[in-house]
Amino acid sequence: MPMPEAEGHGKNKPRATRPPVREPVRPQRVPLRLLLRVSSVACGIQFGWALQLSLLTPYVQELGIPHAWASIIWLCGPISGFFVQPLVGHMSDRCKSRLGRRRPFIIAGAASIVVAVLVIGFSADIGWLFGDRGEIKLRAIVAFVIGFWLLDVANNMTQGPCRALLADLTEKDHRRTRVANAYFSLWMAVGNILGYATGAYSGWFKLLPFTLSSACNVNCANLKAAFLIDIIFIAITTYISISGAQEKPLDSLHGSPASVEGRSEQSSHEQEAFLWEMFGTFKYFTGVIWIILLAIALNWIGWFPFLLFDTDWMGREIYGGEPNVGQNYSVGVRMGAFGLMLNSVFLGVTSVLMEKLCRKWGAGFTWGVSNIIMSLCFVAMLIIAAVRTHMDIGDHLPPDGVVIAALVVFSILGIPLAITYSVPYALISSRIEALGLGQGLSMGVLNLAIVVPQILVSLGSGPWDELFGGGNSPAFAVAAVSAFASGLIAILAIPRTRVEKSRILP
Repeated sequence: MPMPEAEGHGKNKPRATRPPVREPVRPQRVPLRLLLRVSSVACGIQFGWALQLSLLTPYVQELGIPHAWASIIWLCGPISGFFVQPLVGHMSDRCKSRLGRRRPFIIAGAASIVVAVLVIGFSADIGWLFGDRGEIKLRAIVAFVIGFWLLDVANNMTQGPCRALLADLTEKDHRRTRVANAYFSLWMAVGNILGYATGAYSGWFKLLPFTLSSACNVNCANLKAAFLIDIIFIAITTYISISGAQEKPLDSLHGSPASVEGRSEQSSHEQEAFLWEMFGTFKYFTGVIWIILLAIALNWIGWFPFLLFDTDWMGREIYGGEPNVGQNYSVGVRMGAFGLMLNSVFLGVTSVLMEKLCRKWGAGFTWGVSNIIMSLCFVAMLIIAAVRTHMDIGDHLPPDGVVIAALVVFSILGIPLAITYSVPYALISSRIEALGLGQGLSMGVLNLAIVVPQILVSLGSGPWDELFGGGNSPAFAVAAVSAFASGLIAILAIPRTRVEKSRILP
């Protein structure tokens, strides 16, 4: 190789030409602000979900459904999740809309949420229109259940493609994937805070007086007004999200659709039966993936009783009330919604710190410790309920110390909930990617580990509680044991790897 010439010498001498040095091409990283914007739809989804979790179990009992059967209503969530999320994930992996693969499903899901909350909010009016006049409002219950099922289907239709869209945007950048899931969890926390705050406020009917009617009392009018607010919220967040992610149609991502390879691949996918394809992915799963799925299943056996009966537990076990009997129950439900708002504050703070926790301790270990904390919180709820039961206070409100203790437990549970909403998805997504499966289908398969335990809890928790006296404590006892087992599995069986920042950006 020729030596470089000294400056000022050999001006007439031809220079030796060197081949141009090509800088290594690095894939463009998706901006964090874009991930934050796209994941904002989780805020709108979770706003309605928070209203659903805090108000609908008490409301369905006010319509006349006994506590032992209230959990059966929630069976629609896991059943729709069992079929809808994998199906939507499968379809979105192959969608050729000019809007992209994921956005059409997010838009359709958001529109379905709007319809569902209208049916739920006006269920009492619908029942009255068709002849409900007694204590048990049968026609209103039918309308409520239809809207409730549609709402869960719509939530599954929206949330799965949104997570898959974030995985599409981050591609093979595992750190960006974890950050995207943390953003998703953060927006869920914001939606939770706003939704639970809305559920805790008892004066919405004064701001929207038309919600009061002959069929709809104050509690019903508050619920109706809250869901009308949810419609505005979901419309705003959906627009912000889908306008931020400029997806390309599937054909432009995979080359010309006229290619022989593309046609044969498309044909083979069209001939495959969906369920066979979904369950066929199991044979590719590694042992670590199966361990993660087992931990997720046990984790959700722990979470689902709390999500079903949190405000009902506060109204019954802490405030000693019954639906449609006095004011204690409704006051307890609103206090439970306030506790869930505090829960969401802790959830949001934890979401911000998620990446640092996982980088320091490892994702599996962090998740396992959070499950142990969750188990201890459920044990604390059993103790608080037992203490309150042995107090001789009649119909009076519980002492402040008991209420504060319950609110503290609700708040602390926001820490493991934030990790549940983020870390398992990141653990699965990073391992599924190496198998060559579509992210939409992968999220659908992951969802099976969530919905199957929910089906078991929905079918069993009501009769199980009734067997031991009709309260919520028996279901929480099972939840505590299951959460503890999930934590041990995550700590001991998931490989503990620390996440380091890459020195060279991929």
